[in-house]
Amino acid sequence: MYLILYSKPGCHLCEGLQEKLEQIIETQKSLSLELEIRDITTRNDWFQAYQYEIPVLFVAENPQSQAQMIPRPSPRTSVQQLAQLLQKYI
Repeated sequence: MYLILYSKPGCHLCEGLQEKLEQIIETQKSLSLELEIRDITTRNDWFQAYQYEIPVLFVAENPQSQAQMIPRPSPRTSVQQLAQLLQKYI
């Protein structure tokens, strides 16, 4: 599974979600996850689309396939709850 996280520097919600995703990738090898972080400040189209929405998380089967947006989890969501949410999209 391929995850795309739209983020920007200094976004504490983004950093929190990224840390949780990295923990899941490290501890749940059976999910076979790959994470790409996209900084919305590097492309105007990303910035226009997500400047008020970040963090935004998409999931796809692989980098070339169509990505589907996942509803943004609460900052209080635990790593285990986030892992369960991701499993729904596998």
